Amino acid sequence: MIGRELREQFPILNQEVNGHPLVYLDSAATSQKPRQVLDAIKKYYEWDNANVHRGVHTLGSRATDSYEGAREKVARFLNATSPEEIVFTRGTTTALNLVAASYGKAVLKPGDEIVITPMEHHSNLIPWQQVAKATGATLKYLPLQNDGTISLDDVEATLTANTKIVSVMHVSNVLGLVNPVKEIAEIAHRYGAAMVVDGAQSVPHMKIDVQALDCDFFAFSGHKMCGPTGIGALYGKKSLLQNMEPIEFGGEMIDFVDLYESSWKDAPWRFEGGTPIIAGAVGLGAAIDFLQEIGLDTIHQHELKLAAYAYDKLSMIDGITIYGPEEDRIGLVTFNLDDIHPHDVATVLDAKGVAIRAGHHCCQPLMRWLEVSATARASFYLYNTEEDIDQLVSALLETKEYFSDAIG
Repeated sequence: MIGRELREQFPILNQEVNGHPLVYLDSAATSQKPRQVLDAIKKYYEWDNANVHRGVHTLGSRATDSYEGAREKVARFLNATSPEEIVFTRGTTTALNLVAASYGKAVLKPGDEIVITPMEHHSNLIPWQQVAKATGATLKYLPLQNDGTISLDDVEATLTANTKIVSVMHVSNVLGLVNPVKEIAEIAHRYGAAMVVDGAQSVPHMKIDVQALDCDFFAFSGHKMCGPTGIGALYGKKSLLQNMEPIEFGGEMIDFVDLYESSWKDAPWRFEGGTPIIAGAVGLGAAIDFLQEIGLDTIHQHELKLAAYAYDKLSMIDGITIYGPEEDRIGLVTFNLDDIHPHDVATVLDAKGVAIRAGHHCCQPLMRWLEVSATARASFYLYNTEEDIDQLVSALLETKEYFSDAIG
């Protein structure tokens, strides 16, 4: 069951926007939520709401079981070796900041190198800028091929014995391409560097096996994979997490507190100070159940088909520029139409009930590499269909005609 058959399970999709049936093509920014997830969160608040780990009463025990049960689901979902390798965070941004501020500051010194790419989301760029400034390390960038892809030869040429951290997005939120993170990890480890993967755009769309990727850290967000906002996770190899210092301090993450000294719990709990995101974790667990019931391979194939269909249909529009490789793109197409500003394109499309993204997509260095200030982006998920893309194309043709008439 995929595409239109799923729409009834997403209440928000059954509405009209500006007098037109909603065509939601902005799932790369955030996905919509199925009833199963909404019901799980509602049930938690109506039945189990209590703080975790602290109370021995029934509600506290049930809440703790649900929270830690969600951690176990995430571990199985990513094929981690243990739930203790999963740290709950607010999302990908918080997870990457944790790695940079804790692991990065501990291992980096002047002369060391951090290697990333120009296509990174700001969440996987700014934390490394900041830790480089704080430690005296050097931030280096892998060059991109003409279509935005990464050459493994360039990886070999860029990494050195001074490289300590390599951090790369798994799937580009602009170009839709899948980076060879497994192969990059092999090269990074050969140089003694840790491999960090931004999985925000890959986890919702394909099966992830962190052991097969052999990454040292892997970050993702729940809200892009049918889960609630404000919850995500960091996978880290247990040996690394256990030697990292927390960056937030307070209740729950402590082992022992004296007047002048304190000690921390083992990982992952040392990184989850304060009352955690309990309902979010419950919702994330429900989202994982939902996606696994459909099948990640099924979702992946559906999106490959939609992306290829969209690329072909959009390519037929005169004056359109599509960014990124034609083949093997994951669930999105980024483009510009003639000289019309992307925000104007998105505004006209919204009037037709078609929701897309416009802007720099938190990738300003990549925009400069593409030699544009902004782009429009249509992104697809398991509830989208070829008919949605047809509606997009129709609305774009009307947009083109509208601006031609206005200029004329």
